[in-house]
Formats: sequence, C-alpha cells, structure tokens
Amino acid sequence: MSIRLDHIIVPARDKKTSADFLARILGLEAGDQTGPFIPVTTGNGVTLDFMDSDDFRSQHCAFLVPDEEFDAIFTRIKESGARYYAHPDGSGAGQINTRDGGRGVYFTDPGGHAMEVLTVPYGGWT
Repeated sequence: MSIRLDHIIVPARDKKTSADFLARILGLEAGDQTGPFIPVTTGNGVTLDFMDSDDFRSQHCAFLVPDEEFDAIFTRIKESGARYYAHPDGSGAGQINTRDGGRGVYFTDPGGHAMEVLTVPYGGWT
C-alpha cells in the first residue's frame, strides 16, 4: 500500500470563516461540520479540517492547480481583498511569480495562514 496524505487540521480563529474563504477561492465547497471540524476537500481527496483555536502558529498550504483554473482563482483572490504576493517571504506584493515556467501566487487567509496556488510543482514537471 502506498502512503497517502488523508487530512490535516488547520487551526483557525473562526473555522467557518476560514473554511468558507478557502473553499470560495479554490472553487470548492466547505463541507458540513463534523465534530469540531469544517472540512474542505481537494480534488485528490486530501481534506483540510478547519478547527477553532485561539493559539496557533501560521501554517503554509500549497495547492497545485491546472493552468486553465489559475486565472479564475487569482481573480477570486483579488476580489476577496486578501493580501497576495509573488514570493514566500512576502515580497512582490500585488504580483505573481513565474517559477519553473508556471504561475504561482501566495495569499493570506483570514486566520493568517499563508496559502499558495501554483501551476507547476517546484522543480518543474519531471
């Protein structure tokens, strides 16, 4: 059996706000609350389980998206008013990057997590 990531828990000040925000940006739907979690499930079946917490450190989640979906996602990021930038250190505010021949952008979610969408994985397609 190959090992696969099933889910991660993403702490948030307001799990519903954060789950709804990410789902809207990615063109997905937040699921119904299950126990203390509100899930957002990606196309490969990995679930981000948002959970209320007042004490957490910012995390980074990166989403590999098809090139043809990048423009719509980037438009939703801009429309949301979220801070976005080209590089992981926060530089390149208001810009995207073209690393490895693709496009990518980092953005901050309502809970302060650094999210990323990219069209080509780091190092390019091999």
